[in-house]
Amino acid sequence: MARKVFVAATGQNSGKTTTSLSLMYMARKKYARVGFIKPLGPKPTVARNGMVADKDAALMAEVFGLEDDLALMSPVVLMPGDTQKVLDGEISGQDLERKILDAIDELDRKNDFLIIEGAGHTGVGSVIGFSNARIARLVDAPVLIVTGGGIGNVVDAAYMNMALFKQEGAEVRAVLANKIIPDKRDKTLHYLSLAFARESFKVIGGFNYQPILANPTLRRISQVLDIELHGNPEAAGQIVHHVQIGAASTQRVTEMLQESSLLIVTSSRDELLVTLANIYNIPEYHHLLAGLLIPGMAQVSSITQKILDRSGVPYMRISKNTAEVFNIINDDVSKLNAKDTQKIELIKELANKRFNFDAIDALLG
Repeated sequence: MARKVFVAATGQNSGKTTTSLSLMYMARKKYARVGFIKPLGPKPTVARNGMVADKDAALMAEVFGLEDDLALMSPVVLMPGDTQKVLDGEISGQDLERKILDAIDELDRKNDFLIIEGAGHTGVGSVIGFSNARIARLVDAPVLIVTGGGIGNVVDAAYMNMALFKQEGAEVRAVLANKIIPDKRDKTLHYLSLAFARESFKVIGGFNYQPILANPTLRRISQVLDIELHGNPEAAGQIVHHVQIGAASTQRVTEMLQESSLLIVTSSRDELLVTLANIYNIPEYHHLLAGLLIPGMAQVSSITQKILDRSGVPYMRISKNTAEVFNIINDDVSKLNAKDTQKIELIKELANKRFNFDAIDALLG
């Protein structure tokens, strides 16, 4: 029998998957066999082995070499239209429940520690009878709720989500406050502990707010815009810290470059594109220029195109205008990808500093 933890969240983008990855990494230092499951997968993807699975299960399988268990790790994947089929009776809720329970039973037997990750906030899945709270109760797993940063909004969101866990009879053992402002960490955790002083669960500090974890990679931007990334193929995992619009003079744009910037430069700015392509290989500029995004209907001149290709600078070409692509990138919330090795290694490094796994593990007994 495995020690189990159900990782829930007060909402999207609170850091639930980052927390699960950290728990997996830390648990493997203590336990010989550590498993993962996303019982209800609302976001299907095609995994590296060709199997359709939830994207978070596929991420964990690839990062930690668990592909052989992927079918168990993602027993129910909701495809478009499945919600209506469940409500219409075309898909049996009992069959879905049996798939979930059978997968967890098998992983329970195979592992010493099992991480069960919920989907979205506590109520996600309620429409088909499988909210996070109900699944946690079905599998008899103590709950760790991951929240965002702050104090008042954390308390409000936590209580709102805990109401459903209490209704279902699932036990919340800990609230993990995530994305904490670094210079307010001690103060934040102190007041959260006071706010929850009457509760039986513990307040645990998660990650400090790390903009780098929220920033996209060049690969992510190319996927969001659905365009090809050209240039140095090894740069696809480069994290973009700043997105800048190259509207000023060539000299001014180069002077304003910040660490790991993606420059949006319209296709008619040949002189700027040539300059940026050339400085990409100058050591003092290489770390400043992550890549180029070239919008516009006008063709890039043939000589400029040759210089771009020869320089190896990562670049993407799109027919949309500058304002459109800037807004699309800004509206996107970057999600972890198994190929984002820089982010994953950073998460592991931060987990060593911030995650007291023994304290979390002790709460699960």
